[in-house]
Amino acid sequence: MRITWWGHSTITIEENGTRLLTDPVLTSRIAHVRRRRGPAPTPEAGQCDAVLVSHLHADHLHLTSLPMVSPDAALVVPRGAARLIHAERGAEYSERCIEVAPGNQVRIGNLDLTVVSAHHDGRRLPWSSYRAPAIGFRIEGAPSVWFAGDTDLYDDLAAEAGPVDLALVPVGGWGPSLGPGHLDPVGAAEAVRRVGARVAVPVHFGTFWPIGCDWLKPELFLPPGEKFKAAMHEVDSAVKVELLVPGESAEVVRP
Repeated sequence: MRITWWGHSTITIEENGTRLLTDPVLTSRIAHVRRRRGPAPTPEAGQCDAVLVSHLHADHLHLTSLPMVSPDAALVVPRGAARLIHAERGAEYSERCIEVAPGNQVRIGNLDLTVVSAHHDGRRLPWSSYRAPAIGFRIEGAPSVWFAGDTDLYDDLAAEAGPVDLALVPVGGWGPSLGPGHLDPVGAAEAVRRVGARVAVPVHFGTFWPIGCDWLKPELFLPPGEKFKAAMHEVDSAVKVELLVPGESAEVVRP
């Protein structure tokens, strides 16, 4: 399996001839938030068999990026998201949606996906009435993968998402605060322990930051990756942490 991190929560997962793209943000800006590290993803990033969307927040369901994705790619989205996509992008996009909820299973190409819960606010914020559950995905590949989306720790995490070989886990955010429903580096290490992963790739950090706020709490921009690596060593030193930079890839094999 080949994993390419394009920054934030945008990841290409390639395995057994199938390409999945998570939470695509393929531009250099989301409203007042700009990309501070790495160039915008190359056109290759948009090439996929399916897009996996974890929730409706604009840094995960980025409507401006959808036209940059393969026009025949399925859009696997939380139940309720197709209505928003139809309103903003039209039937051309909403008709490609596969709406899912925790417990649902979907087959994309040669890969089976199981939808898992996420402890996170799933509303489209701010000033929007659209809402859908926040979700994650378990990918039954070789190796198996947990893509968390955005989540905090919750009681059934191990039972729903684990055990897996690889965790794609959020460790930070895109601004000078990290509200409820998110994992910090220590919480992310505990999440990886719970799902039993032997390899972890930290994401959702070190990419975007509010315009004009470069000086504000810089310790929350790049350091979460290294802090997660250190926390993971304390929790379980056997877990291999692949600390990537945007645009970099790693290959993971099943033992």
